[in-house]
Amino acid sequence: MNGRDLVSYGMLRDLIAFDTTSRNSNLDLIRFVQDYLDGLGIESELVFDASGTKANLFATIGPRDRGGVCLSGHTDVVPVDDQDWSSDPFALAERDGRLYGRGTADMKGFVAAALAFAPAFARAPLKTPIHFAFSYDEEVGCVGVRGLLERLRDRPIKPRLCLVGEPTNLQVIIGHKGKLAMRCHVHGHACHSALAPRGVNAVEYAAEVVAYLRRMGRKFQEHGPFDHDFDVPHTTVHTGWIQGGVALNIVPTDCAFEFEFRHLPDHLPGPLLDEVRRYAHEVLEPQMKAVQPHAGFTWDEISSTPGLDTDPADGVVTAAKSLVGQNGHSKVAFGTEAGLFQKLAGIPAVVCGPGDIAQAHKPDEFIEIDQLAKTEAMLRRLLEAAEAGQV
Repeated sequence: MNGRDLVSYGMLRDLIAFDTTSRNSNLDLIRFVQDYLDGLGIESELVFDASGTKANLFATIGPRDRGGVCLSGHTDVVPVDDQDWSSDPFALAERDGRLYGRGTADMKGFVAAALAFAPAFARAPLKTPIHFAFSYDEEVGCVGVRGLLERLRDRPIKPRLCLVGEPTNLQVIIGHKGKLAMRCHVHGHACHSALAPRGVNAVEYAAEVVAYLRRMGRKFQEHGPFDHDFDVPHTTVHTGWIQGGVALNIVPTDCAFEFEFRHLPDHLPGPLLDEVRRYAHEVLEPQMKAVQPHAGFTWDEISSTPGLDTDPADGVVTAAKSLVGQNGHSKVAFGTEAGLFQKLAGIPAVVCGPGDIAQAHKPDEFIEIDQLAKTEAMLRRLLEAAEAGQV
């Protein structure tokens, strides 16, 4: 099968051409989608960020007096900076049964497939509505969708099922980890390195906290708690960035580092963060203040996203499996917006979409043509079920 045989090929080509890296506005893409839906007689609403330069889009096709199914995806992508691509990352390329381009897998492939079926959805006498929810800034902490979910939360009628189309190789995912990302600032006291005991070395105290975080991660890896339905069955702890110091012969005044907990849904991160803070403030800070009273630690939350934990016996899971044509389910370590749909808006959610998460964020990102073909088959089943009022 060639890529051009797909119903979604042209739409995917158009979406990939928009550079919606999270640092950029997504409005050109959103306006393109809105105009496309308007041409089909489908009304949509936009929910903007505070700056007015980014927006979510929500649209309903079919009756508005019942819940229906929401097809959800994010429109932003990660940067291509310093990545070695074989072709233009913002021009769809086909090679060896694959479609290449930034966002093909994560996750414009799913968005394109959903939009490509909008004409068929609009023509059909749907008994159950189909909704589109397309967000911004998912890649920087699932930031954008929250404003949309605040609106949906208070509506008397909202979707009874959200299908988040992140790349899962079309496996039905009923659980994913949550994430708490933090930045720690260490405030020390500078002096000549020959007089090091008279200073407070911010880098060294930061390193002690980082080492403590590493010990926490090893403890979870060895002793749990565990949930073996996950590909990584325990909470993980990771330090990904650190910066401090001016020169080797100066005891550094400042250091900052960023770390994260990717936690099982029922292994809440609040107590984990409290443990780290206690170590910093009760064990390390007294040593620092003995030299310089103003030395110490401050903390800033970067982002927080809840985990997803959908009961496998829930009817929404059964419905999703029926649409995909499978019986199994699993859980994944990476986070998605599905947990927010469930927690903030009370909309049950599962994750299921084309492509492999292993391709996400990499140079020469691709999606298998066969995965998009199977997604189109899933959407045809959704159309039939919505016409019959069976979903």
